[in-house]
Amino acid sequence: MPLQAFAPGLWIAEGTPIKAALGFRYPIRMAVLQVEDGGLLLWSPVQPEPLLVAEIAAMGPVRALIAPNKLHHVFLKDWVAHFPQAEIHAAPGLASKRDDLTISGTLHDLAPKGWEGVEVQLVPNSIAPEAVLFHRASATVLICDLLQNMPGDWYHGWRRLLAQLDQMMELHPTVPRKFRFALGAEAKAPLVRMLGWPAERVLMAHGTPVTRDGQAFLQRAFAGL
Repeated sequence: MPLQAFAPGLWIAEGTPIKAALGFRYPIRMAVLQVEDGGLLLWSPVQPEPLLVAEIAAMGPVRALIAPNKLHHVFLKDWVAHFPQAEIHAAPGLASKRDDLTISGTLHDLAPKGWEGVEVQLVPNSIAPEAVLFHRASATVLICDLLQNMPGDWYHGWRRLLAQLDQMMELHPTVPRKFRFALGAEAKAPLVRMLGWPAERVLMAHGTPVTRDGQAFLQRAFAGL
């Protein structure tokens, strides 16, 4: 799974699908963000295959490993083994779940020091509070689980039915119904800030990337919320 250029200063890599609760499989994707001084942030890291690790090591210093929510943490320890200098920054909830990890900072509404060129907005919800990122150089918003769309043949049987009911298999990335119910009134102001970012692109961990008119897409996707 080699790196693919996605936008200026931003690369992506597709990981091997993983299994979650009830046997649901998820396609996974990570992103590598370059900050203004050339440092790298690894967002939602996938399996650290040797070729991928070597490509990233040749690009510049890895400054941080990012867990955008408490569900995207499986491979963090493996990446720390390759880049021990990298700090782990995670959304709320992961520190109590993974006491085997040294988490340097909890992501809220301000980007940590050294993340110049990246904005962070925490979107609270009752499932997994999510830190949404905006990478200014590429005008890309990175959303982990709040937007999803799986390929039409991804699930079968009762899992396919549940995924359809949850709106996980729409033609375009959509807020799954479970997250619509999980987003309370406290999410309104964070969503308004996120929708104000001048986004051209939108990148998801489990969905079809949006490569143009990103802000208009986000306005449609989060309409009513």
